[in-house]
Amino acid sequence: MKQKEINSSRMPVYRDAGFELFNAELTAEAFRLETEHNRKPENYIYSRYRNPTVVSAEEEIMKLEGCNWALLTQSGMSAIDTAVSIFQKGLETRPWLFFSEIYGGSISFVESILRKRRGLDIHYFMPVDSTYNLKELEKVIISLKPELIYIESVSNPMLIVSDVPSIVRIAKKHGCKVILDNTFATPFLYKPLNDGVDIVIHSVTKYLSGHGNISAGVICGNDDKLMRSAIEYRKFIGHMISPDDAYRLETQIRTFHLRFIRQCENASALSKILDSHHAVNKVWYPGMASHETHSIARKLFRNKGYGGMITFDLAGKNKSEKGRRRDKFISLVAEQIKLIPTLGDPHTILMPVESVWGAKYPEPGMIRLSVGFEDFEILQDTVAKALDKLK
Repeated sequence: MKQKEINSSRMPVYRDAGFELFNAELTAEAFRLETEHNRKPENYIYSRYRNPTVVSAEEEIMKLEGCNWALLTQSGMSAIDTAVSIFQKGLETRPWLFFSEIYGGSISFVESILRKRRGLDIHYFMPVDSTYNLKELEKVIISLKPELIYIESVSNPMLIVSDVPSIVRIAKKHGCKVILDNTFATPFLYKPLNDGVDIVIHSVTKYLSGHGNISAGVICGNDDKLMRSAIEYRKFIGHMISPDDAYRLETQIRTFHLRFIRQCENASALSKILDSHHAVNKVWYPGMASHETHSIARKLFRNKGYGGMITFDLAGKNKSEKGRRRDKFISLVAEQIKLIPTLGDPHTILMPVESVWGAKYPEPGMIRLSVGFEDFEILQDTVAKALDKLK
């Protein structure tokens, strides 16, 4: 039986593996356009290539990011893989330069896949005193002549805000492409494509979906040539998101601005409470004047907010005492603030930094908070009472 038009305000979930093409002429056209980002009903072929439910969710992200195209993938890591694949040219690939302060999973991917398995020439650019020296960056670019530069707008877990417009100007001056992970800032705070970034990626699992119940990633851009390369890679590797997850994402993304504004407000207020408490040694939050990159964040985000992530270090005479206080704090807040290895969830969650980042950040008192959009009075009460008990 043929599907009839129904006056629904939502795109339905199309779970079809393959779509009816009707005749040879339409078949030829569909395959000719298989690497284009279009949603003509007669041009859907196979859900690994393109799916109408997925395309509908992609169009919602295009509105948020202000881009010409967006491609959803099954995770943030698959989005990274798809994005970097665009610029790989076999043995002719020039060196790639990654800023060192990026997601730990990204570093593992770079080392395990890009360097060890694909044999790419990988280099890192490190910050000095929690900021990136742009004069030194230009010297490295001139010496290295990289094909690609990969950065995060806000780093994980130290929340270093990159001066993206200046970095892009330097990169373009020397013929480098730029990929930027904008997961922490989100399109609400910053739209990197407006400053000349070539590809923007998000772990959609985090703020864009915002409910901790789907796994997804997205890459966004304006250049059609890059889009076709990304579509081709996603198709052959099989990085396509499921239509069911795309449907839920399209529903969830409609509340993104409301959710994220509240998360920014809660995080800003909580950072002040943490900073003023005797049990806390230091707080890292871009909205605080004491943060090393606060001035960059203020300019980049135009006072719209500073994100929902906070990292703080508990006070203690030595590492052993800090470790004990960390464990006690985690135990005291466990009913309200769960230890969950992700971020962007509706409720505030935490991660102990040393347990995850190990040798890179060996401070046992450090905790990363992903602040939610729950009632702030409950959040404040939970954190304050726990800190008061850390004697």
